[in-house]
Amino acid sequence: MNLPIISKDQMGHSLVLEQLPQRILSLVPSQTELLFDLGLGDRIVGVTKFCIHPKEQVKQKPKIGGTKNFKFDVIDQLQPDLIIGNKEENYQEGIEQLQQKYNVWMSDIYTLDDALEMLRQVGQLTGTEAKAAELEQSIKAGFEQLKPLQPSIKTAYFIWRKPYMAVGTNNIIDHMLQRCGLDNVFGHLSRYPEITAEQLQQANPQLILLSSEPYPFKEKHIQEFQEICPQASIKVVDGEMFSWYGSRLLQAPAYLQQVIDEVRQEA
Repeated sequence: MNLPIISKDQMGHSLVLEQLPQRILSLVPSQTELLFDLGLGDRIVGVTKFCIHPKEQVKQKPKIGGTKNFKFDVIDQLQPDLIIGNKEENYQEGIEQLQQKYNVWMSDIYTLDDALEMLRQVGQLTGTEAKAAELEQSIKAGFEQLKPLQPSIKTAYFIWRKPYMAVGTNNIIDHMLQRCGLDNVFGHLSRYPEITAEQLQQANPQLILLSSEPYPFKEKHIQEFQEICPQASIKVVDGEMFSWYGSRLLQAPAYLQQVIDEVRQEA
């Protein structure tokens, strides 16, 4: 006989599962990848259209809309017994509507520790504690080997164009920048502020990082920023490595170290 699984999510919402979930719905790309890496592929009944990893497996799964516009009729047809979402990536109104009918477990992530707690709790919820513990140890080991820049250098990290949007404080990307020894010049602003060219000039970063997501910055955009900040070093970086807080964290330290080493060589 399975005892009920009682869990409190990272937003303080309580869930009671009568048994291990068999029909899991994921509303967040990085958490979808984690669920597959925990060996839960056959229990995942639906994902969002933005869930792209692991590529071949997610293709086979029904799509329930985007992260901020759910198709409730599709979700009702799938009859999930557990839905996993995230405070920042999903929309409150949609989550509240789902909570009226389903068990919804929400993550709320600002730091690596928050991400590792999410990993542990999802492991407990789904009966994959051993695999979750193994992933956690590997991720911790990777980040312990990270050699940040010393002294730190003034950095701006952009996630959007027209309007320019940068990374401020209170999010996982800002935390990753700090771990790399990259001093966020917009770290005094909240979340993801809109930034004018004048503000960027005044901030005078030594390094500008252009993220591959959510806006798909490419090499062709470097010149645009070079004209605003002629002295800055500018790089396009893999946004997943700075912002995905599931099992992609296994790959993040090696990638972040590569960015740090390139910046160090150019300094």
